[in-house]
Amino acid sequence: MGGAPLTLELATPWLIAHLGSPHRVLSWAVHHPGLVETDTVAWLQVHDAELGLDTDPERLLAERLAARGLDHAVGLMTSREVGAHHWRAAEVDGVRADAVVTVGLSNACRVADPRGARPWTPGTINLLARVSVPLAEPALLEALSLATEARTAALLADPWHGPDGRAPITGTGTDCIAIATPLGEGSRYAGLHTAAGQALGAAVHAATRVAVREWLEVFAEG
Repeated sequence: MGGAPLTLELATPWLIAHLGSPHRVLSWAVHHPGLVETDTVAWLQVHDAELGLDTDPERLLAERLAARGLDHAVGLMTSREVGAHHWRAAEVDGVRADAVVTVGLSNACRVADPRGARPWTPGTINLLARVSVPLAEPALLEALSLATEARTAALLADPWHGPDGRAPITGTGTDCIAIATPLGEGSRYAGLHTAAGQALGAAVHAATRVAVREWLEVFAEG
């Protein structure tokens, strides 16, 4: 599979993914969302008490990133221990995908549930997926959709109904996914019939499934 295309630095409360070169990163992250160029994606671990409904998460994360010299990074925030992250990789026809994920399900939700069906508490799935080849903007959007599909498929592989015993959850109310690819001209497609899509789906599914199983073993009741 060759050498790892990214490196991880664990320095609690930080988990820092170094991409090795400038990448295009597409996400709805708290810090630097949208389509940006960066070589770093960083998770900040915070305590539940810091995440009240009156907290401004953007300001909190921006201040902490600046103090750490990471203002240029795409920034994610989690109440899960960053040391509990999981990293998996897959390769198809020479295209490698890496997925790094932290999972907390205390804020579990199911898509199409009415608003307020489950009360908000800190807990989220934060996912970085990096593909080794450049992708054009349409392919980045397709890759983001595919990563979401793989994340949800992993949740449903070991279905958990949440503390209220309702229908199986499909995510949390604050999940975030970031897709990173090297700069350059790339394919317009990244679906399940492409090497990039197959590798991405496999890596995300594997990383998310093991992380979900670990969280359920530690925190789920019943």
